[in-house]
Amino acid sequence: MSRALQESLPPPVAHRRRLGPLDLTIVLCVAAACIYVGWRAQTVLHYNWNWAPVWNFIVRYDAAQDSWVPNLILIGLWTTVRISVWAALLAAAIGGAMGMARVSQSLLLRLVARSYVEAIRNVPPLVFIFVVYFFLTSQLVPAFGLDTWVRGASPQTRATIELLLGPPQFLPALVSAVVCLALFEGAYVAEIVRGGIQSIDKGQWEAAKSMGLGRGRILRLVILPQAIQRTVPPLAGQFISLVKDSSIVSLISIQDLTFLGNEVAATTTRIFEVWIVVAFLYFLMCWSLSLMFARLERRLGRFK
Repeated sequence: MSRALQESLPPPVAHRRRLGPLDLTIVLCVAAACIYVGWRAQTVLHYNWNWAPVWNFIVRYDAAQDSWVPNLILIGLWTTVRISVWAALLAAAIGGAMGMARVSQSLLLRLVARSYVEAIRNVPPLVFIFVVYFFLTSQLVPAFGLDTWVRGASPQTRATIELLLGPPQFLPALVSAVVCLALFEGAYVAEIVRGGIQSIDKGQWEAAKSMGLGRGRILRLVILPQAIQRTVPPLAGQFISLVKDSSIVSLISIQDLTFLGNEVAATTTRIFEVWIVVAFLYFLMCWSLSLMFARLERRLGRFK
């Protein structure tokens, strides 16, 4: 078969592997272990499960609106989604810029990026969140007049803020939390970007230079398209970690899923039920991201 004919044919379809006896055995063992752990917990703790109070804090009936509306747990979930999305976008911008600076020809840019990455990676996240949050809240937010602007905003502006960022009265605290998370996660994104760029063979640089391309065009047209394909899997893991790490902002009184879950657990005294629901909601968010990035990775793989 000629080479031209081979290239014209569609790629072979990958057949999914069926579950074999070993796979079924492992699944059954895991299921049996979960059942045993649940039985032992019930036997030792003598815990009386009661899910009814928890459901009331997921949705509630509003007589004024004559409909069911989200209650504290879903409100906290939506706050976590907002924080994660905005922090991921900002972390991608910061990490991308710092990752490019890490491989720059400028010594100053490399020193700045290296200092940023090392400072973040060698400080505990809890300490970093507290230091940056209180500095932003007490210094930068008042300096930029963010709280004053929110109080004087028009009703349309306040409605837009509430849709994108939550209740306007909590905007300064939420912005501080987003910046904290983005700065922290951006350091790891920068290293992923740096590794992706440096993983491209030097022959690609030399071939592009021989065609008369400058460094900027080589990065944009040759290196980055290949590096993006290689960085999608680690970036997916990092952004999923960001969703889980967002729970740390509950310690600075951000009313996210973890914070409001703790409030509901204290109110209802149904500790296990509440935290199982909270864990399941975090699982749904992370699993959805995993599926989305897996699909993106397959689509990018078609262009190799």
